[in-house]
Amino acid sequence: MTAVDRAVVRLLGRLEITGEFPAHLRGKPVLVAANHIGMFDPFVLIAAMTKIGLPPRFMLTAGLLDAPVIGWALRASGHLRVDRGKANVADAFGRAVEALRTARTPLLVYPEGRVSREPGLWPERGKTGVARMALSGNVPVVTISQWGAHEAVYWGTEVVSGWSDVKPLLTSSLRSIASPRTFKVHFGGEVDLSDLTAGKAGDAMRAHGRIMRAITDDLAKLRIDEPDVPRFHDPTRPTDSTSPWRP
Repeated sequence: MTAVDRAVVRLLGRLEITGEFPAHLRGKPVLVAANHIGMFDPFVLIAAMTKIGLPPRFMLTAGLLDAPVIGWALRASGHLRVDRGKANVADAFGRAVEALRTARTPLLVYPEGRVSREPGLWPERGKTGVARMALSGNVPVVTISQWGAHEAVYWGTEVVSGWSDVKPLLTSSLRSIASPRTFKVHFGGEVDLSDLTAGKAGDAMRAHGRIMRAITDDLAKLRIDEPDVPRFHDPTRPTDSTSPWRP
C-alpha cells in the first residue's frame, strides 16, 4: 500500500521534505500531529514518512475501515478505528492510548479533525483529543506542517451520491498530472509538554495550544509567499470557519 501511495504522489507532484524527525524518538511511541489542508494530503504525509523510514498509522473513521477491500487492507495495516458521533468514541480514545504506550511506529493524527475551512487554509481551532492522548499516555508529540497538497485534488463534497460528486475530484487530479504540484512537508520537532499533566485542569488546552502554534509557525515558513489566502482556488471547499492561530 505504501508503494502504491508513493507512486500516486509521484504521479501528481514532487515531494519536498525539510526538517528532521527526532532521532531519539525513532522506534518509540510517538504522536505525529499535522495540519489538514485537503483530501490528498494523507497520501502526501504517508509518502513523506515512508521516505524517512517511518510509515505511520492513522486514526480513521469507521466508513473507511468498513469499506470493501481497502477497509480490510487498512485494518491489517494497524490503523485505529474511531466512530465519530457515536458512543464508542471514548472507547477509541482508550484504545489509542493503550496502543500508543507500546507502539513502535508513529500514530499520525489531525488535531483539527477535518480539512480546514478557514479562507486562508490556516489551521482551525481543532480539539484537545491529541493533547489528551499525549498527556494520558505520556507520549511525545512531533509536529508536521504541510503545504501544496490542497492543489492536487479538490475538496469535493462530504457525501458522494453520483457522478457529479466524483467529477471535480477526477478532473482536478488529471490537471495535477498534466501540471505536477509541489508538496512541501516539514518535520517540526518535538513539542515541549514536560510541565503539563493529564490530571491538571486546563493542561489539555494548554498542550493543544502549543501543538497548534508549532504547526502554524512552521506552516507560515512554508507559505511565505502566500501569507493571506492560497493562490490556488478550490471552488468546492467551504470557507465558513476562522483560525485562532493565524499569524
